[in-house]
Amino acid sequence: MTAVETVPMTQNLSPHPDSAACAVSATKIYGSGDTEVRALDGVNVAFEKGKFTAIMGPSGSGKSTLMHCMAGLDSLTEGSVYIGDTNLTGLSERELTLTRRNHVGFVFQAYNLIPTLTALENITLPLDLAGAKGDRAWIDEIITITGLGDRVKHRPAELSGGQQQRVAVARALASKPDIIFADEPTGNLDSQTGGEVLDFMKYAVNDLGVTIVMVTHDPTSACYAHRVVILTDGQVTDEVFEPTFDAIYSKMSSQSDT
Repeated sequence: MTAVETVPMTQNLSPHPDSAACAVSATKIYGSGDTEVRALDGVNVAFEKGKFTAIMGPSGSGKSTLMHCMAGLDSLTEGSVYIGDTNLTGLSERELTLTRRNHVGFVFQAYNLIPTLTALENITLPLDLAGAKGDRAWIDEIITITGLGDRVKHRPAELSGGQQQRVAVARALASKPDIIFADEPTGNLDSQTGGEVLDFMKYAVNDLGVTIVMVTHDPTSACYAHRVVILTDGQVTDEVFEPTFDAIYSKMSSQSDT
């Protein structure tokens, strides 16, 4: 039976050994006075290691803002975010860069591949920029699992959209990050190709021990996750464990009615 529970909004979410990342009273405010927008309004949420979590919510709910702040791509107005036991709040720009480079992977809707580099060069680019060799056996395994073995010498323009996104996922995995943040990773793909990418992402979690947090508006995509966190008006208002399409649709419908 699908378990559906409400997020305990006042719980203490200081770093925990089982947490890959967490937010504590995370608040993000844009503008001031009459133009003030509270994109995040005291969010408390934790993401468990080795789990696949989807973040959903209506347009403007703060889901992408939360992901960007969790990943250290944007800063909070108030509160704290942690990657493992590292508090990103107050880190210098260099410290943030090193934290992102060494502990965080990213997958975006637009792929963000370098057009002049081959698939393999795109996969290893973050490692190359860091002057690190990486685990070549691990990289070879990722290339094999993603089905890119015969495409590694091709440039992005010579790859299909699904292949380009698999390159992006492989790049995120290459450095063995503590957590991967994915923002609408199948938004530019047809349903079949998107399903193939999501199948691999879930395989990476279940079989390789990766932790993934994905922002999506699509209930079908969210069903690949172990847990769905729902945001409304900058606050976590619900969550669904072992989600089904019907459970997600019901929860999202109830949020839009409030």
